[in-house]
Amino acid sequence: MVKKNVRKNNTKNCEIILNQLAKEYPSAKSELEFTNPLECLIATMLSAQCTDQRVNMVTKNLFARYKRPEDYLNIDISQLEKLVKSCNYYKTKSKHIIEACKILVEKHDGTVPDDRDALMALPGVGRKTANVVLSNAFGVPAIAVDTHVFRVSNRIGIIEAKDPMKAEEQLMQVIKKNRWSDAHHWLILHGRRVCKARKPSCEKCIVSEWCIYYQKNNDGGAQ
Repeated sequence: MVKKNVRKNNTKNCEIILNQLAKEYPSAKSELEFTNPLECLIATMLSAQCTDQRVNMVTKNLFARYKRPEDYLNIDISQLEKLVKSCNYYKTKSKHIIEACKILVEKHDGTVPDDRDALMALPGVGRKTANVVLSNAFGVPAIAVDTHVFRVSNRIGIIEAKDPMKAEEQLMQVIKKNRWSDAHHWLILHGRRVCKARKPSCEKCIVSEWCIYYQKNNDGGAQ
């Protein structure tokens, strides 16, 4: 059987692929539940290595009790640990939340900054978390590269990157700035629902026609 001449990348088809994903997920947005930048920050910090559904169960009670950074400074860390215990790495996350709130109070008048460097200076906040907060809480165009975004964009062939930083750089080059935040959500949802890590559902994929992974592993139909 003759193998297909598989394209090396999909950068030229990126716009087409994004348009297909936009049609498939027209209401795509963060699945974390929050009402302000502080809640967005804390929810995102808790979401590391944890499902959004689990985080939402935890933050429903947490956010009802604590409204401001100052509120987190007036509780014992053991109390916070108890409230977020069902999240993975809850001890470390509790420590980082309290430390971050202290910095917010001391250096930012109790408000969450809308600056990437200032966000990344907070304990427990890396570039991905900072980008999520910028995008979802402040409407700043950003691409947060989580495991889904990294996997899906590489599989489809929009990019060819070996680490999240390179992935973000490449995605920012091939995607128009006004679509960065939306593309982030489209890729996440596609990764969760279709392009799963262990067994992607290629037969259900609406972008398989342009997908490098699909071309390499199929002869015109799902196997």
